[in-house]
Amino acid sequence: MRHFDLEIQYLKDSLADMGGLVKAMIETIREGIANKNVDFYEELLSLEKEVNIQEIVIDDKCLKLIALNQPVGADLRFITSAMKINTDLERIGDETIAIGKRLDISHAILEDISKMTVIVQEMVEDAIKAFNTADVEIAQAILDKGNEVDELKDKSFNTLREAMTKSSDAEEVQGYIKQLTMLRNIQRIGDHATNIGEDVIFMAQGKDIRHPKVRRLMKAQMNLIGRRPTERNCANRLPTEDAADKQGS
Repeated sequence: MRHFDLEIQYLKDSLADMGGLVKAMIETIREGIANKNVDFYEELLSLEKEVNIQEIVIDDKCLKLIALNQPVGADLRFITSAMKINTDLERIGDETIAIGKRLDISHAILEDISKMTVIVQEMVEDAIKAFNTADVEIAQAILDKGNEVDELKDKSFNTLREAMTKSSDAEEVQGYIKQLTMLRNIQRIGDHATNIGEDVIFMAQGKDIRHPKVRRLMKAQMNLIGRRPTERNCANRLPTEDAADKQGS
């Protein structure tokens, strides 16, 4: 096996380890919600330190692989995807810390928050699996689960908004506000897992599926700019006889 292949395998293993740390952080949140226990913030901070160390190590490894080997094609796509996935995993850790800071287990939508947490945890697990196996089907399924998270978030937002308008208790309203912010944090975890799914599809197929509406618009603009002039358009651009006479005089 080439030394380069060994380095690639090391990179895969390192990202899998980092994904395991992030999954453990999400699991800590999920268990806290299920057991109505909020005394786990120090555990989250300890895991986050390990995640941050891994991020630095993986970034350094990717940059050295590019500088020393000048990879092309599939190898280059793999390394650049690994760098982006590394960033997404670190940001998932950040969102988990944000949830731990404001976890409130006493108000309206605890069940939906618990469901969303389970789904995003599955998305992160699938994202790491898809990356390690270059499995496009798993990656596509992550995108579908992201839609499920968005639907739950919208439903929970509406529930909280209605509860806030009915409540006259300032402390209770403050709890609802915390849960609104938690919903955004959980949704962002799903968004980062979706990013990883998109990166896996790019890595495996060389197909960029991000921002489809923007890409369609860009393609339409490029087609317009690059359109060959038709005979009618050319005729319209020819000077009229009067204009030609003026130019000749």
